[in-house]
Amino acid sequence: AADRFWDLHVHQHMQVIVGDRLRPEGAKDSFGVAQARAKLAESYAIADRTWAAEVRDDFTIADCAAAPALFFAQKLVPIDAYPTLAAYYARLRARPSVARTFDEAAPYLAMFPGA
Repeated sequence: AADRFWDLHVHQHMQVIVGDRLRPEGAKDSFGVAQARAKLAESYAIADRTWAAEVRDDFTIADCAAAPALFFAQKLVPIDAYPTLAAYYARLRARPSVARTFDEAAPYLAMFPGA
């Protein structure tokens, strides 16, 4: 299903980068991080849809999966070079339910090792 794309091809690669930032010096995996960054770029390049599922022009569970994945991933690997994805993310962030969720998470973002 379309929601799995965000989990497997965006969130999972983002988590590799975050995990590496949590590792102690001398235990970093620069090769794994480079691979994850490349995979994120590949995923961004194919994520050019109006809504994530694109079954119809409506908000679906796939968009719910995309919101946190893109929220964190774009802090590590910016989406600026992917204008369709950036526009999708802007629409996603503008949804009241998504905006409220991000606003409520704001006090905790200082703990994210990717900013």
